[in-house]
Amino acid sequence: MPLKQIVYASRPFGFDQAMLNGILVDARRANARDDITGALICRGDLYLQMLEGPEAAVTACYERIRKDDRHTEAQRLVDRSIDTRLFPGWAMRDDPANSWIWTIQEVRDGAIERATEAEVLGFFERLAEQHVVPPRET
Repeated sequence: MPLKQIVYASRPFGFDQAMLNGILVDARRANARDDITGALICRGDLYLQMLEGPEAAVTACYERIRKDDRHTEAQRLVDRSIDTRLFPGWAMRDDPANSWIWTIQEVRDGAIERATEAEVLGFFERLAEQHVVPPRET
């Protein structure tokens, strides 16, 4: 079955740890149900999320996310077919946007708009290389 991968960037609206926890709980539950995997790189000024899985499920998930009022200005940066997942076993991995991603000033200065697909995918490839074991389902 062909797989689809979407990466988008958006700006959090009212970001705090409680909201992030809620997003992750919702995403992990829905993504496990829909066979979607991926990762969310996040901080107070930026969400950068990768979704991967069956094409119809990933497309539907992205459309639901675009309508979510916990963020604004969603911009699709990558939309492609893939053969293998970058985050198998992760219903949604999260990362607090370590120093290897754009700075807050770079985002303000248009880094998202200038980003290349290779640059964006590189952030997630670095995250995947960290070999953190996914949590077990409870």
